[in-house]
Amino acid sequence: MSYLDGLNPAQKEAVLHSNGPLLIVAGAGAGKTKTITHRIAHLVATGTPSDAILAVTFTNKAAGEMRERVEKMMHTLPTGNAPLSMSADRRLPLVATFHSLCVRLLREHAHALNLPRSFTIWDRSDSSRAVKRALEQMGMEREFEPKTILGRISREKGEALTQTEFSSKVRNPYERTVSEAWRYYEEEMARDHALDFDDLLLKTLVLFRENPAILERIRSRYTHLTVDEYQDTNRVQFEIARLIATPRNNICVVGDIDQNIYSWRGADIEHLLSFERTFPGSKVVLLEQNYRSTQTILSAAQDVIGKNKRRIEKKLFTENGEGENLSVYYAMNESDEAYFVASRAAELISAGTRPQEIAVLYRANFQSRTLEEAFLNVGTPYRVLGTKFFDRKEVKDILSYIRASTNPESRVDIARIIGTPARGIGKATLTKILEGKRDELSGAAQGKTTEFFRILSDIQATIETKKVSEVVKYTITRSGLEASLKGGGEEGQERLENLRELVSLATKYDEEPGPDQPRGIEKLIEDAALMGEQDNMDEKVDAVSLMTVHASKGLEFDVVFVVGMEEGLFPHERHDEGSDDEEERRLFYVALTRARKKVFLTHAGMRTIYGSRTLSVPSQFLSDISPDLVEQQKPGLLDGGSVFERTIR
Repeated sequence: MSYLDGLNPAQKEAVLHSNGPLLIVAGAGAGKTKTITHRIAHLVATGTPSDAILAVTFTNKAAGEMRERVEKMMHTLPTGNAPLSMSADRRLPLVATFHSLCVRLLREHAHALNLPRSFTIWDRSDSSRAVKRALEQMGMEREFEPKTILGRISREKGEALTQTEFSSKVRNPYERTVSEAWRYYEEEMARDHALDFDDLLLKTLVLFRENPAILERIRSRYTHLTVDEYQDTNRVQFEIARLIATPRNNICVVGDIDQNIYSWRGADIEHLLSFERTFPGSKVVLLEQNYRSTQTILSAAQDVIGKNKRRIEKKLFTENGEGENLSVYYAMNESDEAYFVASRAAELISAGTRPQEIAVLYRANFQSRTLEEAFLNVGTPYRVLGTKFFDRKEVKDILSYIRASTNPESRVDIARIIGTPARGIGKATLTKILEGKRDELSGAAQGKTTEFFRILSDIQATIETKKVSEVVKYTITRSGLEASLKGGGEEGQERLENLRELVSLATKYDEEPGPDQPRGIEKLIEDAALMGEQDNMDEKVDAVSLMTVHASKGLEFDVVFVVGMEEGLFPHERHDEGSDDEEERRLFYVALTRARKKVFLTHAGMRTIYGSRTLSVPSQFLSDISPDLVEQQKPGLLDGGSVFERTIR
């Protein structure tokens, strides 16, 4: 049983628990992915068919890393186990995000929900525009922001409520407005054969609840379920997992209450706290040995998180050594703070730390502007996490052509691309097309419209016969975008290069899919729609990463700067809706435990926020940390020598 090698006693205990409910409380950096993958190997080695195992997590990045590790583990098992079950059809345990799992199930059973298999997945901007149109139809566009209404709809869907269920329990005029806008929104999605992100989960739950035979088929297919980051599940995700696992209850959940930072997305800490009541007879294993950070960092993190009441008590320890103290810098203002960070990062890089092993974390997005300015002036290479490749206009245009070719009912896509590039089709013509009145168009408009739909038909024909990368390449040309961008100067050339990069990316989807796998073109469109912030991190780019603390979840770096450690900023005075003081503390705990070797904490005496310059008070979190674990820093002269002087305690 070589897959047991290198496991600590707690990890081994979790790995060897094959059947029945299992709760793994995994502290930050405690090797939870290793434990999950080795446990899957144990299941297969002891007779569980590899394709009867389902593992679900939250981000594409985490799912990709876990999938890669699982595949390697499968090939280390004796030939009588994993390779035997894989040899004929290359089946592997399914490792997916919640959303990608639900897309797979919905496409497979689309008929049960009166959906076409090629339904469109709306991204947030598609949804926001649709809600805006709903508010306009209601005459309420001046009174409510689409973002606010969409946020409420999203939260209700996360609580497993449909529009009909919500409308039956409205309590005030605002909720009636939300309900009515939601109804218009649902009608528009139905016309477009589209689902939004939240529907991917909610419709799957509806599928299970209304189709017992389908649910039983899924239960028979997946006899062992693992849910990673269980503390981040919302109500609908919890219900999906519970329904798949019941009645066998071969469910393993892995989570850490101390890292629950998404209550504003509906993540409910109670799902982890009540696991033993939900699944009686559960085994609980605590993973407390940390493999990432120094003991000093862990002790500081424990000082902070230990003040929370709603948690499962654990104490992280490590064999990595004590390490350096945390450094705290008191800046005069945000500019002084930013230059300290950029210059200190430059000094670390000169001393041998790779830029990509340094991260700067902040509580609010607005803090990045001053930091970027300082990094540019100091000449320290950096990147800001958040801009997604698939959000670029030209990339979305090509994907819209492909989506419209497979789903001609997608009015969102048709409206987006019918005038890109310009082909002389005006708003009046577009309105008639979207209303299904193409037969009323005049001769000239009819001809232009017919040519546009011929383009979509040609792309569709290519999808049926060509590899994914060839389809993308053909679409770039056939749509007319290539010719249009070639005449667009430097900006056009840059956009064209992005489209060529899309072709390169599409080659990953060229391989013939395995059994029960979605077609390559479907997978490309699905991945584009479900892409997260971390998926944009190109590991080949050697630059300091700037990001929010929320975006850093699941990542790790040698050196971490946490800036803006002030009351009202971190902890934030306007906690994200649904969060609380304990969640702000958990967020700081996450920030600290991203670091392997060194942490810098900075705060400013004065800061400009929303145009107002105010005096700042150091964050209460700073005083939570034992003074023995902290050293103060002050800036030195940028004179070619040491950039900073250090004052030890």
